[in-house]
Amino acid sequence: MQTAISIEKIRADFPILKRKVRNDKQLVYFDNAATAQKPIQVINAISDFYTNHNSNIHRAVHALAEEATEAYEMTRDKVAKFLNILDRQEIIFVRGTTEAINLVAYTWGRQNVKAGDIIVTTEYEHHSNIVPWQLLTQEKGAKLEYIGVNDDGELLLDQLDTYLATGKVKLVAISQMSNVLGTITDMPAVMQKCKKAGVRVLVDGAQSVPHMKVDLQNLGCDFFAFSAHKMLGPTGVGVLWVRKELLEQMIPFHGGGDMIREVHKYETTWNDLPYKFEAGTPNIADVIGFSAALDYLNNLGMDFVRNHEIEITKYALEKMSAIKGLKIYGTKDISKRGGVISFNFADIHPHDLATIIDEEGVAIRSGHHCAQVLMERLDVAATSRASFYIYNTKEEVDVLIKSLEKAARLFKL
Repeated sequence: MQTAISIEKIRADFPILKRKVRNDKQLVYFDNAATAQKPIQVINAISDFYTNHNSNIHRAVHALAEEATEAYEMTRDKVAKFLNILDRQEIIFVRGTTEAINLVAYTWGRQNVKAGDIIVTTEYEHHSNIVPWQLLTQEKGAKLEYIGVNDDGELLLDQLDTYLATGKVKLVAISQMSNVLGTITDMPAVMQKCKKAGVRVLVDGAQSVPHMKVDLQNLGCDFFAFSAHKMLGPTGVGVLWVRKELLEQMIPFHGGGDMIREVHKYETTWNDLPYKFEAGTPNIADVIGFSAALDYLNNLGMDFVRNHEIEITKYALEKMSAIKGLKIYGTKDISKRGGVISFNFADIHPHDLATIIDEEGVAIRSGHHCAQVLMERLDVAATSRASFYIYNTKEEVDVLIKSLEKAARLFKL
């Protein structure tokens, strides 16, 4: 009963959940792996900045500039506390996970990867953790290798041992949670293997940070990237964390204002960390909006977030498994997966299925989910995906089930 009361209070903070969509149906939003909805606290924080504090940061000494700078930098402090980062200088604001990973590839990668080296990633990565490494290895004459996925959607980590044994692996780039299968990577096992081999590790935390407690001191990786918009914050904001000893050696990704100390005709010296990597006017309002999102999640507690999603996902898996002809991908072990369920339904194309479900007001995702390497492994062109968050309810899952049953009737399954 307490959970139900809490969820209703949470839902009241999200104006969009009151919307009616197709056929005057109540919106049921199950596309949270793509982006989360925003609470009124985040919306108000952005509005307040533009209404009362709008100014550029780090430059002027007038009142608005000081207020804006203080609010912007306060977000950096909150990120540090949220992820247990001990040095705020290691936190770089970027546009999202994609830019964060590209930054590492274009700076650390181009300085450290050479011909014959190996970069290891996995078959269940998002394209943003594959394409930058393809570009880098092609440019450098290095090699990109993949850790495979078994039929339960879990990584075949013995393959990592094989790659590490070559002595040529320079980096392992791996997601902490799959955006398609929901699989939670066994990061302690990965880190143990890589540390023993002296190999750097980049972790894509886009799907993990919004849904579970992440402690970077315990995780032990070297690079960590995630996005604000998947965790109640605005789009266009992300975070890259890098160990300071690595960050100090990395060259800037962008050149321009604020990332410099002095500029002369033929030479430039760089600003202190982290500003060396934050050229130009940043996305000030949305970083401040992200601050409100962090407050919201902290007030709930990440244990609450995780436990609620386990409850909803377990319920959905049970209901969906009872539907004839519906194939669910990924592990059935709820402790090893997040709130993401990818599935196919008989011979119904995922886009057709999503269209039918949309007519009932239910928003799911259909397609390859920017994970075509995984689609090839699953031997499918696309899947349907329902993904859950803090404001979703079992009653909404029931609406999804009814819409799937409607699709079965339409296609005479």
